[in-house]
Amino acid sequence: MADVKVVEELNKVIDNEEEEEELDGVEETEAKDPAKKKKKKKKKKKTAGTDNIAVDNETTVSEKIQSLAVEENTGEGEEKKKKKKKNKSGKPTSKVQTDPPSIPIAELYPDGNFPEGQIMDHGPAEGIDERTAKDRFSSEEKRALDRMHNYVYQEIRQAAEAHRQTRKHMRNWIKPGMTMIQICEELESTARCLIGEDGLKAGLAFPTGCSRNHCAAHYTPNTGDNTVLEYDDVVKIDFGTHINGRIIDCAFTLHFNPRYDPLVKAVQEATEAGIKASGVDVRLCDVGAAVQEVMESHEIELDGNVYQVKPIRNLNGHSIGPYRIHAGKTVPIVKGGETTRMEENEFYAIETFGSTGRGQVHDDMDCSHYMKNFDQQYVPLRLLSSKQLLNLINKNFGTLAFCKRWLERAGASRYAMALKDLCDKGVVDAYPPLCDVKGCYTAQFEHTILLRPTCKEVVSRGDDY
Repeated sequence: MADVKVVEELNKVIDNEEEEEELDGVEETEAKDPAKKKKKKKKKKKTAGTDNIAVDNETTVSEKIQSLAVEENTGEGEEKKKKKKKNKSGKPTSKVQTDPPSIPIAELYPDGNFPEGQIMDHGPAEGIDERTAKDRFSSEEKRALDRMHNYVYQEIRQAAEAHRQTRKHMRNWIKPGMTMIQICEELESTARCLIGEDGLKAGLAFPTGCSRNHCAAHYTPNTGDNTVLEYDDVVKIDFGTHINGRIIDCAFTLHFNPRYDPLVKAVQEATEAGIKASGVDVRLCDVGAAVQEVMESHEIELDGNVYQVKPIRNLNGHSIGPYRIHAGKTVPIVKGGETTRMEENEFYAIETFGSTGRGQVHDDMDCSHYMKNFDQQYVPLRLLSSKQLLNLINKNFGTLAFCKRWLERAGASRYAMALKDLCDKGVVDAYPPLCDVKGCYTAQFEHTILLRPTCKEVVSRGDDY
């Protein structure tokens, strides 16, 4: 069927060409005998067929046959043209994250420009008017300082995006009945993939905290711990990511029973109050006062008893440095505390803890968290096993926190005595789980903020909190 159409179209083309060639030479003949031309055209049509297509111009006719044949499949041809135009545009094809997430953040943003966090004014500081803080936005000097540190900002934003996408997956994935080890391994494997784990250049900043109920912080399961997450549990998911030591420290509280909503809401609102109060030149004690005021304005009823939500006074936020999760400054969550001021280009973890118990924690349960002492100078070690374990820690974690599961993952075995020796000598510090009174419930929220010269950026902010 396609061949017949091609021949018919070709005959029309040949007739048109012949008419043009004969137009100049035979005008008079046509005027005298019009029937003669009709006879000639009829004869040409009869002799033009599939066996004798290229009579006068073989090259031209064959090209026209090919073009006519292509036009028979017009839809396919148009589709190819459109694809070709798209390919010639020169724009890079953007990847879309999979579900569950598996594409590293660096591949999703190949130009190296990662999503910016929430931008806010610096909080009004004691002795500094609000207008001065807002003028930072328009100051050309402050803008220039921003540009100077852009490479640092991009590193922390990359870590933040890995944290956001990991926790989004985990908030949908975690269900009652799962073991805590199962939850931690899923979270850590996802975060390692998204951050593009690469030794000390990129990876997890500290072990996954999954403290339950009266335990407020620093719990992660050791090997053999078969603890199961229950429907009535209030669990704090606290984990960190880093790029070149630029750490995102961010946490949220997960619960399934709606009766704990008032507790979780109180702590979340108190965290937001702390973020709002923070800023360049703000005193740390003023942040603590803002947090306490909001948190203690909430209460929760459990089993017929009403509890005021109390801030856990011996837990606090902190400044963050390169490869150093606690960089020296503490951000209290109660009144009082240091009058030290926040400064430009500092990173802070604004974290708050609320409790239905005493509002004070103590060391309890089996220790899982450890970290090399950042300020410790050289200490001579006598045990060969201690030297080997320290070398493994230096290679895999440096001054970042780690847990026993991570030591085993790195290849350590029979390390208990060596780890105790390093702790006894002050080379490594142990961080046991921190618990309030048994039977109470605790909640936590945390964000990492960056005090840029022009503004305050909540780098870990997401759609969830």
